[in-house]
Amino acid sequence: MDRLVIQGQEPLNGTITASGNKNAALKLLPACLLTEEPVILHNVPDIADVRITIQILEYLGATAEPIGDGSWRIHAKEISNTTIDQKLGSKIRASIVYAGPMLGRAGRLELPPPGGDIIGRRRVDTHILALKALGAKFEMGERFIFSAPDGLKGADILLDEASVTATENAIMAAVLARGTTILRNAATEPHVQDMCNFLNTLGGQIEGIGSNVLIITGVDRLHGGEFSIGADFIEVGSFIGAAAITGGRVRIRNASPEHLAMVALVYNKLGVHWEVEGQDVIVPEYQPLKVIPDLGGAIPEVKAQPWPAFPSDLMSIALVIATQAEGTVLFHEWMYDSRFFWIDKLVYLGARTVLCDPHRCLIQGPTRLRGDKSRITSPDIRAGMALVLAALCAEGTTIIHNVGQIDRGYQDVDGKLRSLGAKIIREKDE
Repeated sequence: MDRLVIQGQEPLNGTITASGNKNAALKLLPACLLTEEPVILHNVPDIADVRITIQILEYLGATAEPIGDGSWRIHAKEISNTTIDQKLGSKIRASIVYAGPMLGRAGRLELPPPGGDIIGRRRVDTHILALKALGAKFEMGERFIFSAPDGLKGADILLDEASVTATENAIMAAVLARGTTILRNAATEPHVQDMCNFLNTLGGQIEGIGSNVLIITGVDRLHGGEFSIGADFIEVGSFIGAAAITGGRVRIRNASPEHLAMVALVYNKLGVHWEVEGQDVIVPEYQPLKVIPDLGGAIPEVKAQPWPAFPSDLMSIALVIATQAEGTVLFHEWMYDSRFFWIDKLVYLGARTVLCDPHRCLIQGPTRLRGDKSRITSPDIRAGMALVLAALCAEGTTIIHNVGQIDRGYQDVDGKLRSLGAKIIREKDE
């Protein structure tokens, strides 16, 4: 396992290019199973979770060929296996999204219970309910077994929550189902929109893209095609935060700023602003980090909500920004009951914070953070990146262990930061 050694208080300056959306890539790659013709995906991020996803594709019988510069050629001419390997499937939570395309293409899938981040319980009930509404059968024991002996048939489905992965699973299952599916209370995140646009490129018939009601008319087959994945707005939001708290000026190219409106509203409350030039985001130097109170001087609340509200995956980043902003902020993460269980590590660095309960955290800033060489470990992707930000603005040296978690969601994070002037090295952990 690797660790990162970071010397803090170096302003970041320069230009980087946004990576492809992690959450889009982890679903579009399985969606390639829906056609027997070749598919080319561009702007696929080179991260650990993508590499596992590609291994699962190959395990099921597809071929996956890198063709340079973040592009992959996927060809699922035949499905030779309908069981996902225990070791592979348990490494990544997104393995459950193979259920939709495998039911549509092969009529069966057996997989281990999904793995992934340890940030609290993540329901899979919505997946099961949606797929069963389309005609699938489900058995649960030590493994999940999905089957569709009579094929899939369109249905009018109201999701019991606006789950992103359940929405994507239902979309992939419905695109080849007989008849029309109406999917209500659907998630609307940019990566869900990418999924719909991608499938339409292959001959799917999906209407209502970007809304919470999707109408999917099943087709007999999908053909091959080519598609480019959009920017990862979580990565963009992370680097905006890194630039702001270190006092540097950073340009992020191909950042898809159209997806950052709510991030801007929340970051603005913390004194963080940026400029937009075409598809680029420019973070000016020396941000006036100061919390803007609510009316009457009330403590403002940052609350994660389904899209287009503030994304849960940026809560940890915003929390670190708040440690450097003058004022007090309450963070409310209702979605995951363990999302804030890394706050003790931020306290080791000197942050003034109160973990009110598993879902709420109070931050008072600004705080002079101090490096720590022994107690900082990355528990998950987003908390790990937040700790990198904290280390970048802390006095002295910080060592972050278990950075494989960060690598699951961020492409070449230390390389990008070094290109901006950060003093950061990667080395083997003892």
